Amino acid sequence: MVLTPMGLRFQGRVFPCSIGRGGISDTKREGDGATPRGIHGIVGMLYRPDRMAPPADWAVPIHPCDLWSDDPRHEDYNLMVRAPYPHSHEKLRRADPLYDLVLITDWNWPRAERGRGSAIFLHQRRRAGYPTEGCVALRRDHLIWIASRLRHGCRLIVA
Repeated sequence: MVLTPMGLRFQGRVFPCSIGRGGISDTKREGDGATPRGIHGIVGMLYRPDRMAPPADWAVPIHPCDLWSDDPRHEDYNLMVRAPYPHSHEKLRRADPLYDLVLITDWNWPRAERGRGSAIFLHQRRRAGYPTEGCVALRRDHLIWIASRLRHGCRLIVA
């Protein structure tokens, strides 16, 4: 997958997408809203089993207690954790549909450098043109189409 000015290119198609409100950055930091430049492996796929079927046989269901640590002061920074979790985190099982399907990149993972940024995902967008906090967001049907065709070793290239 290649992020281009026209959208996300994958298997001969180009999909409109949103990126971080901070644009593309060579110096990604926690909370800057930027999408990090580089080559990022796709290392996981999460989905909401109460809202959709698994799009691939390697997709992992999101459970009610699943969270993502975004606390750079904690040892679990940029890792999936479970509630109860007293440190700063993001809920993976959201009320809105943004994380019904999540492709996890290896940005600053698995051994995170504290403060370098966490949770760079591909996920569903809010609406056309609405920026993310650094992730890449797509229309639901496009995200499902891509996820169902992904293979291990696939990468997201942000030039």
